[in-house]
Amino acid sequence: MINRSGDKTDHLELSRVRAAFDDETMEVSKSWFEEYMKLMTYYRCAIMEIETKFNVLNEEFSLRYDRNPINGIKTRLKRPESILDKMHRKGIPLSLKAIEENLMDIAGVRVICAFPDDVYMLADALLSQDDITLVKRKDYIANPKENGYRSLHLIVAVPIFLAREKRMMNVEVQLRTIAMDSWASLEHQLKYKKDVEFTEQMAEDLYYCAQLSAELDAKMDALHAQTKMDSFT
Repeated sequence: MINRSGDKTDHLELSRVRAAFDDETMEVSKSWFEEYMKLMTYYRCAIMEIETKFNVLNEEFSLRYDRNPINGIKTRLKRPESILDKMHRKGIPLSLKAIEENLMDIAGVRVICAFPDDVYMLADALLSQDDITLVKRKDYIANPKENGYRSLHLIVAVPIFLAREKRMMNVEVQLRTIAMDSWASLEHQLKYKKDVEFTEQMAEDLYYCAQLSAELDAKMDALHAQTKMDSFT
């Protein structure tokens, strides 16, 4: 959730930040935590900018073609514990500048599409906007991960306009179909379930399910293409 509910929310979030970083920042002044909170607010603003852009595109398609290519949008801001863990794993010294320069996935927007064709159409529509800069692209649909995971990942820089400045902020955008999202969600639940050993056989079964998911998407895309052809006959 990116909605804010006033001072109580700010206090709870600051408590989480302190719990994650206190051991690392014992000699850092209170201003460090205040600047961290400010940086996270900038990322929230960037999330809102990207989410709005996709909502506008969805409305345009609804008006022009009487259909919605977007089935749903999910957003998330990386938790302070996850930020600290990733900095440690990458061997990056802890500083606000290092966080912003080295972690590209603090702000995340996931777009769930109806059809595979919609994934690429929406990605192209976003990247064609003159205030969006593509930083990095990974196409796990054309080239799935070894475990079967499929999704299109984009790191984009988007401007946020503050009272006295404009800042470019990075946002990770994931675009996937309903089938891709269902598989990824279930895979995560099974693989990281507590007190359960994730076996090689389970990994093979999940990969088989990923193949079935890809076949489903291909058939749905073919049906979608047929309906477009029929509309012109």
